[in-house]
Amino acid sequence: MSTSTVLTREPLLPAERGPLSAAVLAYLRGQPLVVAEDDLTAADPFGDDLQLALYACYELHYRGFAGVAADLEWDPDLLALRRVLELRFLQALRAAVPGGDDVTAAIAALVTEDPAARGVSHHLRRRGELWQLREYVALRSTYHLKEADPQAWVIPRLEGEAKAALVTVEHDEYGAGRPERMHARLWGDMMLELGLSDEYGSYLDHAPAPVLAEVNFMSLAGLHRDLRGALVGQFAVVELTSSPGSARLVAAAQRLGCGPATVEFYAEHVEADAVHEQVVRHRIIAPLVQDDPRMAADVVFGMQAATFIDDLLGEHVMTRWAAGESALTRPLDA
Repeated sequence: MSTSTVLTREPLLPAERGPLSAAVLAYLRGQPLVVAEDDLTAADPFGDDLQLALYACYELHYRGFAGVAADLEWDPDLLALRRVLELRFLQALRAAVPGGDDVTAAIAALVTEDPAARGVSHHLRRRGELWQLREYVALRSTYHLKEADPQAWVIPRLEGEAKAALVTVEHDEYGAGRPERMHARLWGDMMLELGLSDEYGSYLDHAPAPVLAEVNFMSLAGLHRDLRGALVGQFAVVELTSSPGSARLVAAAQRLGCGPATVEFYAEHVEADAVHEQVVRHRIIAPLVQDDPRMAADVVFGMQAATFIDDLLGEHVMTRWAAGESALTRPLDA
């Protein structure tokens, strides 16, 4: 078993990316919280500044930051600002997706792959280079080093079969009782094998805005009971679409001559998520919507919003790589 501190270390505070994140980070360091209304109005809801400010607020509910008082998690001034940022983000997401309440159609759209798809996993399988795979693993670590934690927020907000089934999936994500098999630990092992740091939060300063938005949407939906259906929808996107992409990444790792830890992480998800797909469809979503038909629109929104953010990330990565540039905010070697 690895002796890494991946599951315990408090990360360092990140560098600011604009006036909103600067204000939040200054407050976490003990300075007054000063936010200009013009900065709130001008901020891009999907941009680096707002997303980092929101991420810093949410991280207080996870591991926190080194040197930051734990009781700031429930600081009323910070929570008030977080709510303003959340609403900007949520409103932008709702405006960006079509909505609706046809869960069956939304699932069909997820599980039907376009034969002409040219996403990140396709690129890595066909002709990706090792430096690109390392970047991909580093940027995804912002979520995967706390894999399944955001979704755990929804457990007490569900009941009956949906709750029991979701706990079953989460049990697998946490290694089925074996800490060395926790998916976050498997990700950390892969990072070490690829010459990356496996410490929690190590690459936060490298993470572009779509990466932050991806994790922020999980936290947003998980921390609000009225968005529990949206978190189930987000979870469905992960579990229903993971297996084909993971299979491509197994092939990419083997083609690039990576070691067993890199292959193992993705191979684990090829098998596990194929099973999870059926559990999510038939034992979580179906009873949830049957018990409360109002949940259908929220589940669909969660699916669409998660897909929209994933598409933003994929476009960002592929555009940068096509230009021969790093997809991170700064290259790993820097």
